[in-house]
Amino acid sequence: DMAHRQRQRSCSAWVIACGCLASELSFLLEPTDVIAVRDRPLMLDCRVQGEEPIMITWRKNGAPLPTSPRVRVLENGTLLIQSFQKRREGTDADMGEYDCAAQNRYGMLVSRKAKVHLASLPKFHTHPVSMSVDEGGVARFQCQINGVPEAKITWERERVLLNTTDSRYTLLPMGILQVTGVRQTDAGVFRCVATNIANTRYSNEATLNVTGGAPRTYKEPIILSGPQNLTITVHQTAILECIATGNPRPIVSWSRLDGRSIGVEGIQVLGTGNLMISDVSLQHSGVYVCAANRPGTRMRRTALGRLVVQAPPEFLQWPQSVSKPAGGSAVFTCVAQGVPEPHLIWLKNGKILMPGHNVKLTNNNR
Repeated sequence: DMAHRQRQRSCSAWVIACGCLASELSFLLEPTDVIAVRDRPLMLDCRVQGEEPIMITWRKNGAPLPTSPRVRVLENGTLLIQSFQKRREGTDADMGEYDCAAQNRYGMLVSRKAKVHLASLPKFHTHPVSMSVDEGGVARFQCQINGVPEAKITWERERVLLNTTDSRYTLLPMGILQVTGVRQTDAGVFRCVATNIANTRYSNEATLNVTGGAPRTYKEPIILSGPQNLTITVHQTAILECIATGNPRPIVSWSRLDGRSIGVEGIQVLGTGNLMISDVSLQHSGVYVCAANRPGTRMRRTALGRLVVQAPPEFLQWPQSVSKPAGGSAVFTCVAQGVPEPHLIWLKNGKILMPGHNVKLTNNNR
């Protein structure tokens, strides 16, 4: 949702009842979604061009924003919040949706809405769990935390940063640590470290116990963890997890449920079987199947995960300014595309335009 909002665009057109076109108002810079840090300054842009004088006003959650020594509008229209607050006695927190309005003698233009979130890093809601693994087997730890912005996660063993140059260690961005071909030297105490602009937090510790397994004992292939359903935006990177164990070590392969080829461009395997798709497009949407095969046989285990790729809204056609005599008709066209399909609304001088006796909206508001 946030990725969509960051690419949101607004378009505008003017109806001039006189015989000439005005010097139209248009945005040079609109406010964008931002993550603010408590007690630090925050600036939101609003720069316009058009015939002077132009008056800039700001709204928060749809209501006029009261100014104060702490919250003020600069000469160029930028909103400055001197010291961002979570909560203040007798006043609301500074988080919310902000937009700016520009007005001159021809009318008013309202910017896109910018969501302002407060940076935060609450406690871990999933901690790594201790496990015992046979030598030569596979270990997997996971921790999860909901940070704003998303926290960077690293791992420590015996409270020392883990050396991830070892190809047997695979770190996935969802807070997952995989260790393949486990050795006695891997045994120890592991924990997660999460960091963002708000804070640093440490997970509970988990112990990896390595047992002297009987490597010649046959073990059926098992998928320890398969792909999770994932929704991302075009051009991002998708990582679908698949880690399997067994003796002999199973071979992991990927396919699409609909039988279409996964392709090779932008496709990589991380570790022993995780699928990474770089620069995803809408065509990558689908159900992906991870299979763990016992070498030389048809025995296999499978796990499925759905990848949904979305595209932010963009305008294909936008309204053009027109000059019309009083009593004439004006037609404005607006066409947008995106996945899921964008919802279109019309504004006149910053207020939502509703159908009336002289206003018609056709073709799903287009």
